Amino acid sequence: MSNIVLKNQPCVDTEGCGSSDALQIYEAGDGFCFSCSKKFKKEEIAGASTGVVFKKKPSNQMIKWDPDEELEKVKDYPIRGFVERNINKPITTFYGVKVSYNGDGDINKHYYPYDGGLAYHVRKVLPDKDFFWIKESKSLFGKELFNPGGKRLVICEGEIDTMAVAKASYEKYGKFYPVIGIAGSSMTEALLEARDWIRSFQEVIICFDEDEPGQKAVSKALKIIGLDKAKITRLPENDAGAVLLEHGHKALMQCIFDAASFVPSGFITKEALWDSLVEYNSKVSTPYPFCINSLNEKLKGRRGGDIALFISGTGSGKSTLIREIGLDIIQNSDEKIGIVNLEESPHETARKFAGMALMRNPADEEIPIDELKPGFDEVFGDDRCLVLDHQGSMNDSSIIDKLEYMALSGYTSIFIDHITILVSEGVENLTGNEAQDKVMNDLLRLVKRYPDVWIGLVSHLRKVPGGTVSFEEGKMPTMDDIRGSGSIKQVSMDIIAFARNMVAETVEERNRIDMRVLKCRFTGLTGDVDPAFYDFPTGRLTADVPDIPEKEETSEQTEFTKV
Repeated sequence: MSNIVLKNQPCVDTEGCGSSDALQIYEAGDGFCFSCSKKFKKEEIAGASTGVVFKKKPSNQMIKWDPDEELEKVKDYPIRGFVERNINKPITTFYGVKVSYNGDGDINKHYYPYDGGLAYHVRKVLPDKDFFWIKESKSLFGKELFNPGGKRLVICEGEIDTMAVAKASYEKYGKFYPVIGIAGSSMTEALLEARDWIRSFQEVIICFDEDEPGQKAVSKALKIIGLDKAKITRLPENDAGAVLLEHGHKALMQCIFDAASFVPSGFITKEALWDSLVEYNSKVSTPYPFCINSLNEKLKGRRGGDIALFISGTGSGKSTLIREIGLDIIQNSDEKIGIVNLEESPHETARKFAGMALMRNPADEEIPIDELKPGFDEVFGDDRCLVLDHQGSMNDSSIIDKLEYMALSGYTSIFIDHITILVSEGVENLTGNEAQDKVMNDLLRLVKRYPDVWIGLVSHLRKVPGGTVSFEEGKMPTMDDIRGSGSIKQVSMDIIAFARNMVAETVEERNRIDMRVLKCRFTGLTGDVDPAFYDFPTGRLTADVPDIPEKEETSEQTEFTKV
């Protein structure tokens, strides 16, 4: 075979190949079809140009076959229904589908008319179910049966599926509505030939197979028909014919009714958007504990799928507030919490939680271990509080895996204190702001993947320039004071700032924690809220000023700088 290609033309094999331009003719006159992967001799190709095609028999003998002569024979073939496909004779009669029989009296071929019977797409039923054309057509199966300009047009892949949808429609309405088909997934060019006719309908339902060739054909059909007209079905089986057989005509018609407009990846359909809104609207907000109840005025509580950021200067109360929220969850709900405290060891976390549950501060008194045990059991006894043992070292890849483990295990409130340490060792060869961007994006994906999970995140602040009031002197931080990447404030849904003047003259002022909501995506409300107060003997926050006489002030109370 010569390797010089002179031209491309339709394949001359009349069985199994519907290609219109895949046959390459070489200099020597022979050819090769890149659609059916068959070689053809010069005489075969030459015979096709005269309308007389040479077909190969299994013995490789050549016989003459005249398509015009074959068309005359088909006119006399009978029309039958296909019981095995649940397609009855009124349907096949409407579409003009004929059959032929073998020597045993079984149907061996279906003849699907195109262009009003000027061409037929022939399906060999037994034994190999191959297809071939008698006078190949670039039209659509059933097109000539319907007038343009109607409300809905359904286009199927294959003649059997076309008649299956027509059967379902006929069962519902008692009449035929426009249902047509392409001969196969590779025949979408027929849509281009009839584009104006197709677009005359108000909407066009594409009902192609769910397999890979069918979905590739959907993509091509969308480009031809146009996104403004086209809708796509989603079938519970591979094709419409199988849906009719397995689920019945009502289920198949429901697939047609449920066809949706194509939405590119990254967008959401109106149906999915509504479902998302319904779910979000029904989401319950959990109030913050009474000691910081004033936050609820602005935030309306906390919600699964959110990230709340807590910021303040060193020793201003972030860690105590985090523990108050966690303890409130343990004592007043069935929810499970996860603790990722990277600034203290697990035994420190356990000691402080146990003391808070007992309303006793281990920093104020020496609590014997047997007296500390009931507080420990109240917080940790039923395994609803999971503490991460970070062993002084943690990186992004491992922490995200552990957070996902918590989410999968039903820990729906997760506290991370704090993000600065989390990324200090570098993340996937990233450092600084890039590392923080990576972590924040991972946390956002986590709460979106597990919409019941709420994350309470702590972040440190930038250093205050010299000559100005420091955070330790009571300066209220802003979002611009957050240390590190801007993604921390951008990704967080809520941002709560704290301020405490740790060098004030009175105990009351030193132990007052002022609070300000800097951001709330849910409500949009921001601003100052009522303060909370630290009660040193109990180690707890209160909504009211603790009753501590000034004369009883101890050195520990005076120097309370870390909560």
